Amino acid sequence: MAAGTTNMQLKVGELTRRTGLTVRTLHHYDAIGLVKPSGRSESGYRLYGAEDVARLHGVQALRQLGMPLADIAALLDGAGSQPQAIVREQIKALDRQIAQSRELRTKLALIQEVLLEGKQPGTDDWLEALSLMGTFGKYFGAGELRAIMQGWTVVQDEWMALMARVRAAMDARLAPDAPAVQSLVRQWMAVVYRALDGDFRRIARWDEMFRNEPSAHGRRGAPPTDMIDYVRQAAQLRMQALARHFTQQELERFRPAPEEHWRAVQEEGSRLLLAGHAAGSTQARALAARWLGLLDGLVGHDPVLLRKLLHANAAEPLLAAGSPLDADLRAWLLASLDPHVT
Repeated sequence: MAAGTTNMQLKVGELTRRTGLTVRTLHHYDAIGLVKPSGRSESGYRLYGAEDVARLHGVQALRQLGMPLADIAALLDGAGSQPQAIVREQIKALDRQIAQSRELRTKLALIQEVLLEGKQPGTDDWLEALSLMGTFGKYFGAGELRAIMQGWTVVQDEWMALMARVRAAMDARLAPDAPAVQSLVRQWMAVVYRALDGDFRRIARWDEMFRNEPSAHGRRGAPPTDMIDYVRQAAQLRMQALARHFTQQELERFRPAPEEHWRAVQEEGSRLLLAGHAAGSTQARALAARWLGLLDGLVGHDPVLLRKLLHANAAEPLLAAGSPLDADLRAWLLASLDPHVT
């Protein structure tokens, strides 16, 4: 310290002018023992010496770093945690704040860019977007939500058409185990799988959200409550049938193909059958190999799972009912496969 300052004695008023702190702040620091004046004047005024002022400058510097007063006291007094540990904890706290800020920014951008779809929002639009963000935010981070919204954009047209067909089945009072309904629920599960990028944990949370959050039903293209209940009943029957042949871990390896791939096989097979091609013919074997390739991709190219899938479809009428191919074509294709496959 420079000469002439070692014996400084500053009253509270002068110290406030030099530091910019308020009298109230200095009194608070005194009361909690953070910076106590080391002297008193003959009139009883608090007097701050050179060491007190140096300590006060240290407090100000650490406060600018966002450090709590309790940690500042421990750091300056050399008590409790070591200085390195205190600073390390502060860095962690700042990292958390940065992450929270990034999460908030992503959510705000998602509201603006995706949930509001670039339109000039009114109050109701903002309230709905904020409500949906609050609901989704219970189950997904902002980054996940962005990926989910982008995934649904890709399948949106297919999804809306599928919901219309499900509504028609509901209006016709078809039972959940009806072949047409099982076919629809198979497609439903495949679309959800694609929209959520095949992430089974994400799919489970998506299902949990729709079970627990009625406010998400029927909004922004989501199915209404009655449709969710109807599809869930049909899907549970399908999953029970699959569970008799596959473990959960095996099911998580499934990779559904787009519906148009199955439809192309059905159309080609119908044409060949109509033209009178017999099972085992060159054309039949070629189409059977194409069908087998789709099944192979469905089970992640695992030959054991492929054989189990063929057995499950033969043993479970409900799975066969929901097949993308009709019964006559499946029988024709099975008869055209090499025996070692089945």
